[in-house]
Amino acid sequence: MFSFLRPFIFSLDPEKAHELAIKSLKYNFLPGNLFSVENEEILKTTLFGKEIENPIGLAAGFDKSAEVYNEIFKLGFGFVEVGTVTPREQYGNEKPRIFRLEKDRALINRLGFNNDGSEVIKKRIENNVPNGLLGINIGPNKDSPDMINDFLECAEIFFPLGDYITINISSPNTKGLREFHKSDHLKELLSKIDDIRKKSNFNKSFLLKISPDLEDSFVNNIIELILQHNIDGLILTNTTNQNRENLLDKSKSESGGLSGKPLRNLSTELIKKFYIHLKGKIPIIGVGGVDSGKSAFEKLAAGASAIQLYTGMVYKGPTIVKEIKKELIDTMKEKGFKNIKDIVGSNLN
Repeated sequence: MFSFLRPFIFSLDPEKAHELAIKSLKYNFLPGNLFSVENEEILKTTLFGKEIENPIGLAAGFDKSAEVYNEIFKLGFGFVEVGTVTPREQYGNEKPRIFRLEKDRALINRLGFNNDGSEVIKKRIENNVPNGLLGINIGPNKDSPDMINDFLECAEIFFPLGDYITINISSPNTKGLREFHKSDHLKELLSKIDDIRKKSNFNKSFLLKISPDLEDSFVNNIIELILQHNIDGLILTNTTNQNRENLLDKSKSESGGLSGKPLRNLSTELIKKFYIHLKGKIPIIGVGGVDSGKSAFEKLAAGASAIQLYTGMVYKGPTIVKEIKKELIDTMKEKGFKNIKDIVGSNLN
């Protein structure tokens, strides 16, 4: 059905197409068993203390304001991350702000954390109990006089609600946000985030989402700080505002974050670097260019405990998780893996 509808969908402005997708999911007309595959029980794993059906997650950016996460679980995803959520409602940057690079199987976006704001989204989640593992991605408002305070405000609000909270310091579309990759900035932020955990009765996890444009010299400092301040996991990576030289599409010069196939190798290499240094101490969620069983296996074998996708679904439609599950199972059988956990870091051992 998606291949039939795709020419129509791609004739729409990308943001209009996204709005249409959200509205369609709200009708909740697709039965969950439509996205099942044979032998998928071997894909079961545990993430942040919770058993999930498979390690394939939907990345933040699709369900920005937590409107359809339970409908998304029905598409076969093992977990879903909503957001990025900011303390106050935010329109984001001026339109147009999403561009399809069809020749490159990629997107460029400069959305700027558009969302309904923390209070509306908090009530939405309270009134719609998640049917699976839910992550909530948080960030600062673009005009904030104190970004750390914005992170802390959202962390306090959502720590009781999500299975994990992602501290998003990785977007290229909010001025000054990536400064938190620097040691002094990150230390101050993570120490205050850790205080929230220490005074809370909730057994939840904090994750850090990192830019793919990270300089090698930053890696050791980030690892030291996340272990020191009890961060429970990493998301590697977000979009890149570099790596345009080999792109084919005419939209490649648009400013914003590049996602999709061109990000695949870049994010996988960063996963390897962090996995080698971390030695399995905390889980890594691999993101960037995942659109097939092969690319998912590649991320897992590089050291990711789970993966996320978004752009792949734009190009392949809602059955992408079913395709990935089937291909992953076939690859596991071919290579002699009986459990999804055994793949993690296997090409580095």
